Amino acid sequence: MKTRFFAATALVAVASVCPAFAQSSDQTDGNLIIVTAQRTTALNLDREAEEELATGPDAAAFIARQPGMALVDNGALSGQVQMRGLFGERIALRINGQHFATGGPNAMDPAMHYAPMALIDRVEIARGASPVRDGPGLGGGINAVLKQTRFGEAGTLAPQVDVSAQYRSVDDSVAIGGIAGLANDRVRLGAIASWEKGDDMRFPGGRVGGTGFERAVYGVHAGLRTGPGEISLEYRRQDTGRSGNPPFAMDIIYFHTDFFRVGFEGELASDLTLEAHADYSGVEHRMNNFALRPTPTVAATRQSDTYADTMGAGLSLRFGSSDRHIRIGGDFEAIDKGFMLYNPLSPTFFIHPLDRAKSDRIGAFAEARAALGIVDAELGFRVDRHGASTEAPRFGPGVPMGPANLARAFANADREWSGTSVDAALRLSAELGVITPRFTLARKTRAPSLVERFAWLPTEASGGLADGNIYVGSPALKIEKAWLAEAGFDWKSETAYARPLIYYRRLEDFIQGVPFDATPGVLDTPVEMVSAASGDSTPLRFANVDAEIYGADVAFGTRISGPLRLDGVASFVRGKRRDISDNLYRIAPANVRVALAWEADHWSLTGEALAVAKQRKVSATNGEVPSQGYVTFNLYGNWILRDGLRLDAGVENLFDKYYVEHLAGYNRNSGSDVALGARLPGAGRSAFIRLRWESF
Repeated sequence: MKTRFFAATALVAVASVCPAFAQSSDQTDGNLIIVTAQRTTALNLDREAEEELATGPDAAAFIARQPGMALVDNGALSGQVQMRGLFGERIALRINGQHFATGGPNAMDPAMHYAPMALIDRVEIARGASPVRDGPGLGGGINAVLKQTRFGEAGTLAPQVDVSAQYRSVDDSVAIGGIAGLANDRVRLGAIASWEKGDDMRFPGGRVGGTGFERAVYGVHAGLRTGPGEISLEYRRQDTGRSGNPPFAMDIIYFHTDFFRVGFEGELASDLTLEAHADYSGVEHRMNNFALRPTPTVAATRQSDTYADTMGAGLSLRFGSSDRHIRIGGDFEAIDKGFMLYNPLSPTFFIHPLDRAKSDRIGAFAEARAALGIVDAELGFRVDRHGASTEAPRFGPGVPMGPANLARAFANADREWSGTSVDAALRLSAELGVITPRFTLARKTRAPSLVERFAWLPTEASGGLADGNIYVGSPALKIEKAWLAEAGFDWKSETAYARPLIYYRRLEDFIQGVPFDATPGVLDTPVEMVSAASGDSTPLRFANVDAEIYGADVAFGTRISGPLRLDGVASFVRGKRRDISDNLYRIAPANVRVALAWEADHWSLTGEALAVAKQRKVSATNGEVPSQGYVTFNLYGNWILRDGLRLDAGVENLFDKYYVEHLAGYNRNSGSDVALGARLPGAGRSAFIRLRWESF
């Protein structure tokens, strides 16, 4: 939409006169993990992201290697990160500090869809509860920071280059990308670009049909040091081409997405720092059920066009130093989304399951960091006012009577909502020599999504659950609330480290699919009749329930002798309903990952084992199938060819093990060697090679 482009341009023009957001300089305490280690974790966390063994196309699989994390695999470019049992919009997900609405009603473009591995500099993870300054969110927070040119040390403009290229055999995929720019001590200018393409993924016994992908990213960024701080500006465009999503009823035909961001960070006076930002994202998306899978009948042919626009801004003042201060601020976000479903072979059949839907949020927060004797404390509090509305749905004359009547009924219903959420977080830590105890208490919230609230037409749009069920929304949904308690410690000696944590999260008004009425399977309502005509006689509706999630995870490692070292992570999470006897859907099974490495001066060789337990604690409500445990092995290494030039190579799933990840979706593509309705298998043996050149 042209109006969206002009709106974004106007936003950037206006915002450029005010100070810009840069990455918060005080997000370096022990509660925040900067993921840059070569293995699952390391004593020195300050390494490059590309040193991690993560050959998939985006950041989701990379992040999933960290403690407490797991990959919800909905497609090569549609993976979601599960963090201690929570995933999707319940996590505060950002790219370069920018939060935005995804374009797909089934989350085919989750946040990490917009973070190609070739462009990632680092990933910042708040595992337990994200800071209140980052906005509301039921769980922790993840911020994927893309590469940018950096300020130089001298006054002369000097070139900077950071590019990489990779080939992976399991899907014959290629990826190339990086940055190039000029910078001195006051100005930085840069361009960013990447391109990836892959074919169907192979597994022991065949191929997973409809899993090819294609994606291109390009953009520019700039920074200017002036007086008190830095003004920054960036624009990025992403064009995702035809990419398969076999767990869903449709595949990606395209995503065309624009990102704008302008900001400032600097000292206005001694011990007074201002941070501000304004941003915009616009997504246009098409998906269908015939381009990447066997052609359906004319009557069953479906295509969908969607859009999502997000405008946001924020401002904060910090009084004091980076580790001892009071911070106050405010932010807002406005989202506009739409979703049209139609048959391209029948012009009279079109319907808008989500029509010109809007949500907005305005919030204020305060944080304080102080020392209470030997204890470092951070206390944060925020309040947000939320609003949501949608227009009466439009539909064509070819729409059957059942959906048409549902549309008319929804048009006469209350289509507006507003509510208030309150978040708070207390973090305590104390450095006691080699050990640092940590304790967190938090109350976190999340407002229902537009799909959860206003999806009146029974469809499979569920925000990425990919369970094969048909859902409808509930306009009266309440805000989700979570009470979190977390305790653990960091221990570090000259040769070893460990960071164990245990946690408990009590969930109130948790949004979960429940049977549409008290007589599931009995077609006694219009919704159930329409759902049955689409193949599901037992639809679910989004409703508020009570639940709980608890577990533990640990990162550990030791230098055994000389260049030989051991690193690993282990995770356990349990999620269940408190109102009925059932488990939460798609909870990762217990797992442990261990890597044994030989590190020489200019090369290293690592063997890695991943052991995953079976999962029998599954959701009956969602029709979830149990899974078996498995063990896989990887072998990889790197070689510094010369200063600034590095070669990585390896083999994943070394013994070509057939395995099925519990969080994988169920196959919906009949043009595949995987049976319809079966959980999708993991990738077979795959060799990869990657070359990176960096010059600063």
